[in-house]
Amino acid sequence: MDWPRGGSRTVNERIPNRLAPSKELSERFSRQKRLGTGPEMALRRELHARGLRYRVQHRIEGLPRRRADIVFTRRKVAVFVDGCFWHACPDHCVVPMANREWWLWKFSTNRARDRDTDEKLIGLDWTVIRIWEHEQTRDAADRVEMILRSLGT
Repeated sequence: MDWPRGGSRTVNERIPNRLAPSKELSERFSRQKRLGTGPEMALRRELHARGLRYRVQHRIEGLPRRRADIVFTRRKVAVFVDGCFWHACPDHCVVPMANREWWLWKFSTNRARDRDTDEKLIGLDWTVIRIWEHEQTRDAADRVEMILRSLGT
């Protein structure tokens, strides 16, 4: 049984085996941005241009080891800009054929972690906004601004 490094796993959780990726693929994935991606930066620029001020990658009390991409602390609004591949966008995610079972498991655990994060934030009286990377920046900013206004910002 293969267990990944880090994270807590239940005893009965089975992680599918996978073949090691090629050196080129491993290097390509290691170069991918995790913070400050293009879609995230575009949204941040648009929100800032609208006069909205926020925190970036802010730790939220009561939510250990997880951070929101954009946080409006006074109104308790957390914004996540989800990548279509890693968060398994139903419109754009293409599951790789190599190690397919492992990728399906990986996408499933990512989605479960996203739902868990949302539930924990909601339980802490936060508003959660999830934006797909493929959404138009203006539309996403309109949605964020509308929610902030509805909360009194």
